[in-house]
Amino acid sequence: MSTITAAMVKDLREMTGAGMMDCKTALNETGGDIEAAIDWLRKKGITKAAKKAGRTAAEGLVALAVEGAKGVVVEVNSETDFVARNTEFQEMVSAIAGIALASGADVEALKTAAYPGAGSVADKIQATVAKIGENMALRRAATISVGQGAVGSYIHTQIAPGLGKIAVIVGLESTGSSEALTALGRQVAMHIAASSPLAVDPSGVDPAVVERERGVLAEKAAASGKPANIIEKIVESGIKTFYKEVCLLDQPYVHDGGKTVAQALKEAEGKVGGPIRITGFYRFALGEGIEKEESDFAAEVMAAAKG
Repeated sequence: MSTITAAMVKDLREMTGAGMMDCKTALNETGGDIEAAIDWLRKKGITKAAKKAGRTAAEGLVALAVEGAKGVVVEVNSETDFVARNTEFQEMVSAIAGIALASGADVEALKTAAYPGAGSVADKIQATVAKIGENMALRRAATISVGQGAVGSYIHTQIAPGLGKIAVIVGLESTGSSEALTALGRQVAMHIAASSPLAVDPSGVDPAVVERERGVLAEKAAASGKPANIIEKIVESGIKTFYKEVCLLDQPYVHDGGKTVAQALKEAEGKVGGPIRITGFYRFALGEGIEKEESDFAAEVMAAAKG
């Protein structure tokens, strides 16, 4: 058997786009024969999957799973919305959410978690990339659990149970009826999906976000030529308004604009049968924060014509 050198691995990687370890394995399996190694990678679907890795994956699905007083949301991206309608992709994303519910939301650990019949979650994703022909990525996951109470959930633009474009989970801690809490939690989750709060209350808002808002308010007030003491009062008033806009409990409740969320929760305590406290929430909107590649359609057509 010939010696597998680093140069051979590098050459195979450049020819196929596959990962270094996959290339080394392919060369070991084929006795150092480059052409046979390329075929080995193609048969395994590794070359096809690896070549897709440079493409932006900003479509796909968000999913949620809830069991008892614990819930999870995950986002798995693909290159096109077409894949989101693929049954196999949907089943994979749903299964990953179920695995995350049991194993936790750390993405790197989740990738190594066992996937029934497919090795690990990462292995399943790579196999699905090779089969469907699009880059895919497990982007993020988050969990919420409460000691006593319920986790409310809601999927917006649902295309299959637990799968859609926006997923929300919210923790409601209470000694009251779990059935009533779950129903209330869904209503609150719908509010979160619609109003996109930053935090439950002011203590949860990122200080950097508050300072940035304070700076904008101060600059606007200074432009009016008002004295410093007045500017300070304007800024503090503006920050209070800002908190009402971005903090869940202070927002006007979408199901009844005459109440805040906090007031609606207080009113619901009688029906639930105990005090209610929102412990936290997660709102995943598909592709948020991903910079999508812009394509020049005219240039693509010209390039194809020249080819």
